[in-house]
Amino acid sequence: MSNKVKKQASSLPFSISRWFRKISTMQPSSFAINAAVMGVAVLLFSGIVYDIVNQPLPSFYTGSRFYFLYPSLGEQFLFDTVAATILYVCGLVGLLALHRSSRHAYNPRQAYMTMVIAVTLVFISYLFLEYFIYAKQYGL
Repeated sequence: MSNKVKKQASSLPFSISRWFRKISTMQPSSFAINAAVMGVAVLLFSGIVYDIVNQPLPSFYTGSRFYFLYPSLGEQFLFDTVAATILYVCGLVGLLALHRSSRHAYNPRQAYMTMVIAVTLVFISYLFLEYFIYAKQYGL
């Protein structure tokens, strides 16, 4: 902290100065930093920047059918972003659970169950993401 800021903080009343000192020396936990970085990465991968810039429609109705996935790879509806975000979070939770299962070496049954659930989550999210890309590419 610079001397100017210290001097300004010392002239404040004691309770405010203590609060100011607490906030200026606070360090966020590594969990909070990791969660924030992963959250930003998931939002960027899912296409939030495209939604902010282009403001797409949520979905489209043609008179005979609803379109939730845009039938082209170059464009997207808002539902595409929501679906991608949910699937990326599902895959990320699966990968974190897979990592967590390795910590239960003392209890093999719990480690195996956690690993099976984690691999299932990752596999389901991968399959649905691939299906959505296939459906957008071939207009299903």
